[in-house]
Amino acid sequence: MKACNDFARAFAPAGVGNIGVGFDLLGHSIAGPRDIVRVRRIDVPRVRVAAIGGDAPGLDVIPLDIERNTAGRAVASLHAALGLAFGFELELEKGIPVGAGLGGSAASCVAALVAANALLDAPLPREALYPFAIDGEAVSSRSRQGDNVAPMLLGGVVMATAQRMIRLDSPDWLHCVVVHPDQVLETRRAREVLADPYALPQVVQQSACLALFLTGLQRGDAGLIREGLRDLLVEPRRAPLIPGFAAVKAAALDHGALGASISGAGPSVFAWFESKAQAEAAAPAMRAGFAAAGFDSRAYVSPVAGPRAEVLETG
Repeated sequence: MKACNDFARAFAPAGVGNIGVGFDLLGHSIAGPRDIVRVRRIDVPRVRVAAIGGDAPGLDVIPLDIERNTAGRAVASLHAALGLAFGFELELEKGIPVGAGLGGSAASCVAALVAANALLDAPLPREALYPFAIDGEAVSSRSRQGDNVAPMLLGGVVMATAQRMIRLDSPDWLHCVVVHPDQVLETRRAREVLADPYALPQVVQQSACLALFLTGLQRGDAGLIREGLRDLLVEPRRAPLIPGFAAVKAAALDHGALGASISGAGPSVFAWFESKAQAEAAAPAMRAGFAAAGFDSRAYVSPVAGPRAEVLETG
């Protein structure tokens, strides 16, 4: 039986991985930069990436080979699991820079999965796409975690474990600033500095911060969020890899941020605020921190409860 549609276009938003206090566990999506993937259903039972375009920096390093392309790998995993008699052809339109700490590799595979899912005779629920998204993201990070892909699939703030993704309550007044400098920091390099073990007291302190942060989200308590939004483990090791980080974080805190840290693996920096007005006032000062280090940057202001990936067009 012929599918209702021959092609679908879907987008996935950028995101903030880790949220500082929740390494490989927490993330949230943001409004602003996004990736778009067009998927066409083809008669040949295989998956191929036909083209990669867009206006994001770093397109030349993204391979067409599906084993090394996050979108291709994610859709190929879906294809194999369902044993489909037809295939998919992908065209990527990158709007999220490579190596930015904005979840660009995750957005490509999530957008591709959402588009491909729309072409199935019986589309799967979002939760069923999660393991395929992790398969795709692992191509880039060489690790299996869902803190980037899960918020893009569900929207907002999400807790992501190996098997589950859970959207968390977050008050609608929470806004963020994410500043992306003209720097590139490869995820693999950012993970290398985390190889040495941590002292148990540090881990206990981080666990306390995580508990305070999650309780603050659930209660809508800005004081608890502020007390918990501190990264005592990962940030100290990664900060030296990001010129200007200390000045950008200080500018955010000086403008009333509840907390600020590295977005994903970096070099982007995020900060949470109690209102959109506060976030908009802080954004220029945070950009100035990178400018003082010799780097231009772009700032995005968004609700913390950002959008989820959606189909844009079918036909």
